[in-house]
Amino acid sequence: MTILDLPAVNGSLNGLSAIFLTAGYVFIKRKNQNAHRNCMIAAFVTSTLFLACYLTYHFYLAYALHRGPTRFVDPPWFKPVYLAILITHTILAVAIVPMVLISLRLALKGRFEEHRKLARWTWPLWMYVSVTGVIIYLLLYQIFPQK
Repeated sequence: MTILDLPAVNGSLNGLSAIFLTAGYVFIKRKNQNAHRNCMIAAFVTSTLFLACYLTYHFYLAYALHRGPTRFVDPPWFKPVYLAILITHTILAVAIVPMVLISLRLALKGRFEEHRKLARWTWPLWMYVSVTGVIIYLLLYQIFPQK
């Protein structure tokens, strides 16, 4: 494995995060707080690992290879769809960071009512970011591999 394999790792980490988020949601609906907590911490860890790998890959592209990120060019008819997914993913990925951190802090401090109110917004946005991260990877590297 080389640093150029990180996009696949990133897609996998996003997928794992979505799985942990789904399991955490199911567990809290079943009132299993311990399993919910463990899944949400696992989702946080996988998302944090994703961010570290993502930044490593893009710094490597920029500073070692002197090139920018992979651009979606072909097929041109699909580019607007790809960009719509990418733009919403990117904006929400930035917005979700403080929401996740605050939700996690509230839960760890036992402030469950406040945690619940914020998590109603945090969970679906975090899930969207995780799932669209996988979709972006698949579109850019598997379905329409860019040269």
